[in-house]
Amino acid sequence: MQLTDYLQRIGYIGLQTPNDTTLCQLHRAHLLAIPYENLDIHLGRPLTLDLNHIYQKLVDERRGGWCYEMNGLFAWALRELGFDVTLLGSTVGAPAKGVDDLEHLILLVQLEQPWLVDVGFGNGFLDPLPLRVGAYQQGFLTYQLEQQDEHRWYFHNHPQGALGYGFTLQPHQLPGFATRCHELQTSPTSGFVRRAVCHRFTPEGIVSLRGAVLQHYTPAGLVEEELDSLTRYRAVLANTFGLDGRLADNLWDNVWQRHLAWKQTLSEAGPGA
Repeated sequence: MQLTDYLQRIGYIGLQTPNDTTLCQLHRAHLLAIPYENLDIHLGRPLTLDLNHIYQKLVDERRGGWCYEMNGLFAWALRELGFDVTLLGSTVGAPAKGVDDLEHLILLVQLEQPWLVDVGFGNGFLDPLPLRVGAYQQGFLTYQLEQQDEHRWYFHNHPQGALGYGFTLQPHQLPGFATRCHELQTSPTSGFVRRAVCHRFTPEGIVSLRGAVLQHYTPAGLVEEELDSLTRYRAVLANTFGLDGRLADNLWDNVWQRHLAWKQTLSEAGPGA
């Protein structure tokens, strides 16, 4: 594992001093370069918490990853640069929800002030958030941090993004997420199992691929496109998300059948459902 290769992967050529500016620039560079994606689940490949494997996948193979991979790798890189990084767990969903807070890995970086850092939420925030109660504007997207009680925080995502998440500042180690990591990639009720997903930040906004639906979210609004062929799906993986388009060959049939089933469900539910 080489820090220089990781920095090259994300296209970062700035200063490496562990301060607020460097943190924000690295966070942004990672999200603009490496897509969030859960495609291995749909390719029948187990997702691991082994950092060497994660590095090989995201850096050497130029793939993307989900939260445990994206934030696991980012935490390693930040520590290599001298940042004070703590792994935190969180629970996605309603503010009152919370059991073990291990379904989503996030990071706390302590500088002159604490920062909430998360390059693994797919369509979350592009720049780290100061760990302070308040609303935060990043371009055309608005986020909010709420402190629910003495110990528990809640991150409210922008309206077009995934639900927010609740968390405490209890530290964790990466192996502690193993049980939830396994459940989320194998349980039939898991959203990660039900749908192949990719997200990526762009200079204009966020682009998302949910099954066979491509979405561009920009200041002009949300534009959707149904991908109705293997050729188009392959091109989107390659040109929009920077992935090997050949991945599509072993994904498309399942993606398209699930898409048709979803459309049938909408049709049966009727208008306004």
